Amino acid sequence: MLMRTEKRWMSDLVAYVDGGSLGNPGPSGIGVVIEGSDGGTIRIARWIGRQDNNVAEYVALLEALQCARTLKATALHVYSDSQVVVRQMQGKYACRSSRLYSLHWICRKLARSFKFSITHVPRERNAEANHLANSAVREQISPRRPAPPRSIFPTPWAIPCPRNISR
Repeated sequence: MLMRTEKRWMSDLVAYVDGGSLGNPGPSGIGVVIEGSDGGTIRIARWIGRQDNNVAEYVALLEALQCARTLKATALHVYSDSQVVVRQMQGKYACRSSRLYSLHWICRKLARSFKFSITHVPRERNAEANHLANSAVREQISPRRPAPPRSIFPTPWAIPCPRNISR
């Protein structure tokens, strides 16, 4: 049973998505913020390997679509700062890129499961998703401090001196 609150149904979700790469292509991550679920706001930050920026944007959208499907949403409205993804999903641009075509096709197919809409927003209005995407990349590429080298010998002052050595 759906309960009406304010202007939307309880099973309506709003997602902010962003994908980013350091370099194009380069180390990439996605950030997704989903509002409207019964459990509260969902935040996803995930490393996706070495990709280009547009692939990362599509993977972020795909993550939001899959999450909405798992939550059994009836409607999903997506905000993205990627004009390419938004206009391709709206049918205003054709998707001719072989790198993006399969991602675009999967996203379009999943979007038919909902009352779906997507809107372009300026980067400033997508700051939280952008932060999540960047943090996923930074966490993956940040140099990890290696453990100090371990010796098979204990510290020198712990080794007993043999008695037969002359000083």
